[in-house]
Amino acid sequence: MRTRRLTLTAAGAAAVLAAATAGCTGAPAGTQEGGVSAAELLAKTRTCHRISHGTYRTDQEKRPSVQVCGARGAVFFTADLDVDCDGQRTERCNERTDPWYQDDTAYHDSAGRPLRADRLPYVVIPGPSGVWDHRSAGVEGGSVVAVIRGDRVHYAVVGDTGPKEIIGEASHATARALDIDPDPARGGTDEPVTYVVFTGPRVRPIESHDAAVDLGDRLAREFVRTG
Repeated sequence: MRTRRLTLTAAGAAAVLAAATAGCTGAPAGTQEGGVSAAELLAKTRTCHRISHGTYRTDQEKRPSVQVCGARGAVFFTADLDVDCDGQRTERCNERTDPWYQDDTAYHDSAGRPLRADRLPYVVIPGPSGVWDHRSAGVEGGSVVAVIRGDRVHYAVVGDTGPKEIIGEASHATARALDIDPDPARGGTDEPVTYVVFTGPRVRPIESHDAAVDLGDRLAREFVRTG
């Protein structure tokens, strides 16, 4: 769990930027995943039945504005995307590249290790609070998430928990797949990103992205068919 988006000093920002640039090659975005389009999924999110008891901030300095909505088979919200690099220490994700780096994630892979943020697409869910407890909605580690930016859909898993008052964060690999700057110090986007988190079946093993795509595509098809 991390506290995000603190203000760096000019010298600190420069140092982090230099280290992060050296450690990140900026892999190109992937193609559309699954057979359900962004338009089909977004059509199901036009009406919100709010299940959160209040709203979340997208960053520490922002006013609370994001509500979590419930639907049959899923919960969803639209926020920004901050880049999470927590978990296994790699060339791209470490204390030099990320001023908020932590060497653990809330959920672990099948070998008991923290997840690898620069390889595995995962989403960060706010920690349980009076605003919302994800567990009560059937959301846990390994729950599959359709992450939508523009006309692009990519699948991820719930892989970490974050600050109780902030929402809108995903792993380095998720950002890269969506053609978002994945640098944990200066990357991310303030543009709208919609997260559809499917309740029920979870990805096993959590680190298998192929399994996430297969399950996500099936759950997305069921979601868009529901009345």
